[in-house]
Amino acid sequence: MAFPLPSHLPRKVDVSSQILSKLDSTTWKTLDSSVGLSWRTELDECIRQTKNRIHERIRSESAAFDAQLSSAKSAQERLSNMSHGVNTLTHTVFDPESGITSVLLAALRQHQVLAQASLNADVIHASLLHLSKCKTQLETVQKLADTGDLPAAVLRCAEFGSLLAAAPGPLPEATVTADMKKRLVIIENRLSELLGQVSSEGLHASEQEIVVHSSNNVPGSTNLLPLSAVLSSLSHVALSAHLSNFRRDLTTYHFDHTLRSGCLITSTTEVNPSGSVVHKLQRSTLHTPPSHDVSLSNLSYLLDFLNEKAFPHLPQAQRTAFPRSLIKPLTTSIMANLLIPSLPSTLEGLPNFLELACKTVEFESRYISGLLRGDSTDREIKAWVDNVCVHYERARRINILDAFRNVVLESAALRGQTFMAYLAASPGSGHEKRPDPEQQSITEVSPTSETDAWNLDDDQSLATSSSKSAVDDSSWGFDDDIDQSGQTDGGLAPPTPEAKVEVDPGDADAWGWNDEETSPSEEPATEPPEEVGTWDDDPWAEGADVHESASSVNPPTQFVPPTQVSAKSQKDSRQRQETNGHVNGSSKTPRSSDHVTKESFPVSTLITDIVRTVENCLREGKSLASSSIFSAPSTSTSSPGTLIMHTGALVIDLYCALYPVAAAPRLFQPSQYMQYSNDCYYLSEELSRSLLHAEGLSDVKGKLKECREDLIVLADSWFHQGIEKQAVALNDILEGANGFIGTSDQDRYDECETIVTTVLRNIRSVAQAWKFVLPRNKYYIAIGNIVNGALSRILDDVLAIPDIPEVESHKLSELCRILASLEGLFVESTDESSLVVSFVPSWLKFSYLSELLEASMVDFTYLFEEGALVDFEIDELVKLVRALFADTPLRAKTLDKIMGGHLIR
Repeated sequence: MAFPLPSHLPRKVDVSSQILSKLDSTTWKTLDSSVGLSWRTELDECIRQTKNRIHERIRSESAAFDAQLSSAKSAQERLSNMSHGVNTLTHTVFDPESGITSVLLAALRQHQVLAQASLNADVIHASLLHLSKCKTQLETVQKLADTGDLPAAVLRCAEFGSLLAAAPGPLPEATVTADMKKRLVIIENRLSELLGQVSSEGLHASEQEIVVHSSNNVPGSTNLLPLSAVLSSLSHVALSAHLSNFRRDLTTYHFDHTLRSGCLITSTTEVNPSGSVVHKLQRSTLHTPPSHDVSLSNLSYLLDFLNEKAFPHLPQAQRTAFPRSLIKPLTTSIMANLLIPSLPSTLEGLPNFLELACKTVEFESRYISGLLRGDSTDREIKAWVDNVCVHYERARRINILDAFRNVVLESAALRGQTFMAYLAASPGSGHEKRPDPEQQSITEVSPTSETDAWNLDDDQSLATSSSKSAVDDSSWGFDDDIDQSGQTDGGLAPPTPEAKVEVDPGDADAWGWNDEETSPSEEPATEPPEEVGTWDDDPWAEGADVHESASSVNPPTQFVPPTQVSAKSQKDSRQRQETNGHVNGSSKTPRSSDHVTKESFPVSTLITDIVRTVENCLREGKSLASSSIFSAPSTSTSSPGTLIMHTGALVIDLYCALYPVAAAPRLFQPSQYMQYSNDCYYLSEELSRSLLHAEGLSDVKGKLKECREDLIVLADSWFHQGIEKQAVALNDILEGANGFIGTSDQDRYDECETIVTTVLRNIRSVAQAWKFVLPRNKYYIAIGNIVNGALSRILDDVLAIPDIPEVESHKLSELCRILASLEGLFVESTDESSLVVSFVPSWLKFSYLSELLEASMVDFTYLFEEGALVDFEIDELVKLVRALFADTPLRAKTLDKIMGGHLIR
């Protein structure tokens, strides 16, 4: 954008600008011929004035004008002369016929043709000369290959290949060069094939022999080639493949077989008809068990043969590398075929094995580190032997666990046999005392001693003859292979057949119960005849036949009995606490006697195998620790015998994890559910004695204590889960009663009666199964819980009914009386009182409910005032009164009295 000129400054206005301004200011109305004429006249005048000024200027400066004019004429003349010279020169240089440029270009073209002809001649000469050399070299290679001089042919092939690679000019793309390369490839392949065949014949290992030819015949030729020259002539890939195959055959056919089976090794040297020296090492298999010393000697002889006859023929680069490559397979073969399979399963075999281990270490030092030039600081066999104690214990642990696993699976697949154990208690103790292993001591006795082999003290002990665990310190020596029970030391032996007594929980005669059921119309005070004499054929009785048969083989197992539950009051029965199915708290024994009572229960004979295995692990671990057989220093952080002693705890863990899974189909039965609880509880008590064998070993003892605590928890959980399963099943049955509403209708009453009768039958069935499995007190607790659960559900349903007519109240009372016969489950004999109140907290409440359903208002008031209804909550009594009786002043008075609370006497 131009800078605007200020309006006050003078402007130089030219003629054209003036004319253009006028043109711009003229409109079509004012524009006519006169205006145009005036503009032309003005322009003509301006032109004339300009000419006049020019002429005046020339006249005023005529001298300068003349000088400039003459100068301009002189320049024009010189320009004309120069133009003529340039035209002449251009013709002279660029004339097509005689010009300098044309002549020069023609000369250059002739020179180019001559240079190209000379270059072509040189290239052809060099190519022909190179082709001549290649032809000569090819003929030489072909001749050497035909005559069988393979090493020289290989060298000539390399030179010929280099010569072809250095071909000058366009020769590499020539057809003749391509043909020569194809010929070279064919010759090289043939040489490689011949060398591979000769090297395979010269050095190979078969299943029965190792053959080394010092010199070898070439197929189709009589020429003998040294084995070293043949191997050196192989390509790097071919040589590596051949040595890899040779190493594989050595490992498979000779290292492994020599160590794995008995054999006889011989070596021979002979000269074949062609004059070649042949070295052979032949191995013949013997039909006798292999001897470890002979195996090592044979292996040493084999390595000496290779070192003397085979290794010297290897190329210089492989004379160290190939022997070193044999170290890993040879070490692995010795470990896998000699040391690890020879690892003994008993202490008695350890001395011979340690002697073998020492010889193996010497073999490693002499041959692997020496002959094969292995690293002396990385000796795998010596490191393994230095830690042989740990390897022995790990192998022993695996053997023990595998054997025990088979025993558990076999026992889980079949119905396990049992023996009887006993709970012994002082009547006045009132509490179950779990033995403290730290405060016990073991009295060592012979199998015929009258003293209990498991005796800990006078008032608490637990023993069975099936787990003969009396340990003599003198029996921890290495010469004691079999204990008195015929069991191999440290192994698993099944209990003697005489010690297995199988108890059939399905024997109904032992209960005195038949399939008959209590009629719904029976009076509640009338006890069914089958309940009389329930304990006459008691499986818990001390003089029962099944106990006599068990105790004839096994001394009775005695330990602290469960506490009997007190029946002082109904409140006490609510506040009792259970531990492992046994009640802790104040108690009153059902039998008033001053002597020790016994409660028997069956225990699976598998538990004796477990106890025996744990004891053997502890004994074997102590024997190993006390022996000086592993006197050499070890890199392991654990002392000898520790791993084996820890195996006892692993046996317990394996049993707890495996048996419930393997025996799952049978554990659905109520009796087998409780049987497993018995087994875990008995095993926890037996494990208390095993803790004594771990004295002084805090880690082993601590692990066994953990296993003991886990077993106690497992026994408790299975016991209570067994009860809970039955309680849930009964609750599901009672769900069908729909709260016992509408029993005044006969069909509805029949439906409820069927449900209650089914509950009664199921409780009796479970009681019959559990009576042969659980100790007496645990049986009462278990049955008491499921009875209490059923009664509580019926109580809640009946008390929740808002209105109970008279007919319905009679029907409900009859339904409640059906379950009154369950009291017989808690009667031990006819001359003793029932224990139902002690083990069924809601029994009295349920019994009074059946009476209250048919009681008058006066009876209701009397029972309340006498304190007979203290088990009922005030709200429950109020709801029951309102449901049973019409709204009268008497009912209002009775409700006021009830709402005042129970009377305190």
